[in-house]
Amino acid sequence: MTSLERLEAASLEQPDTARPVVLAWYGCDLRTGQIIEDLPSLKPTGALTKQLGKHTSATFELGLGGAPNGWEEATDEGRTLIVGVDTVTDQPVWAGMVLTREGGSGPTVSLGTATPEAYLDRRFTGDQTLIQQDQATVITALMVSPLTQGPPFVMDAPPTGVLMDYTVQDIDDRTVLSALTEITGMDGGPEWTVDVAWADAAHTGFVLPVRVRPAIGTQAAEPEAVFDFPGSISAYTLAESYEQGKGATVVQARGEGEGAGRLTSAAQIATALEAAGWPRYVYRYTPASGITNPDQLTAHAGKSLGVMQTGATVWAIDAVASRAPRLGRDWGIGDTVRVAIDHSPRHPRGADIVARAWAWELDPGADRIKPTLVQED
Repeated sequence: MTSLERLEAASLEQPDTARPVVLAWYGCDLRTGQIIEDLPSLKPTGALTKQLGKHTSATFELGLGGAPNGWEEATDEGRTLIVGVDTVTDQPVWAGMVLTREGGSGPTVSLGTATPEAYLDRRFTGDQTLIQQDQATVITALMVSPLTQGPPFVMDAPPTGVLMDYTVQDIDDRTVLSALTEITGMDGGPEWTVDVAWADAAHTGFVLPVRVRPAIGTQAAEPEAVFDFPGSISAYTLAESYEQGKGATVVQARGEGEGAGRLTSAAQIATALEAAGWPRYVYRYTPASGITNPDQLTAHAGKSLGVMQTGATVWAIDAVASRAPRLGRDWGIGDTVRVAIDHSPRHPRGADIVARAWAWELDPGADRIKPTLVQED
């Protein structure tokens, strides 16, 4: 029996709520997603992370003493994808493209990886003129390039019901990632993320669904996933801020350039807040390179105002992974979860709130899960 099999067998003897997070690692072909080798001696050197609409990175060590014969083919930089699967839920929870590999006289090889969103910064939009098209149609059109000779992306982009105009030229050298970031940043813009899933019932490989929605995840008023303190939460911090860039009652977005020819959005003003007595705080910024349409700048400013007018309220949760709601089964990126505080120095009378998971950090070896939760109301 392998060490992984022993861990799985031990976990089956424990109640579901107390099973440790043990990930089985696979080295896969980056073009097809097909599994090349199991990698039982592969271990992350730190926490695994994921953010909504962004890419993250992670480093790994592969113990050569326990590596299979095909480990080199399964970890070839630029050509492979490593995927971690929760052995309790059989749910793929993290994937990363291998970008660097270093090793020599030592017993291990180190791997540098980035989540598949990073690939979208290596492909370009080409010429696109999309007039009064659904937001999902626009993003699907922008994904034509990476869907060709790229990783095993599959589009999961049902109509959002919102039409938009979007024009970009190949000469602008806009990457697909920058274009998607721009569209997401507009008022009413959709959200997107790249997931990892089994490709078939036989579990021979993986696909990378590109999910596009008005809002990623499930936003329930009374979510079933509950992080409690005392309980699964070992520590938490509630950060509230109205600092520059985090709070404003007036927002303007500006294009690139200087002087009178510089494009500027219409000022977006939180009139209700100011009428209620809030001081005026003004925030001006340049949202993305290459924007030449004032309406797009105004859309960016409107979305920023919606986020910033009451400031940022972020819960940083440090929880015991084996006691907390299970990542990938009970909750995921974009979902709302409940935070139930019985009492603490910050909340002596307790607190019970619902917030969205905008990012997470998982350290299986330390039995830690750290969701970053944004309280949006």
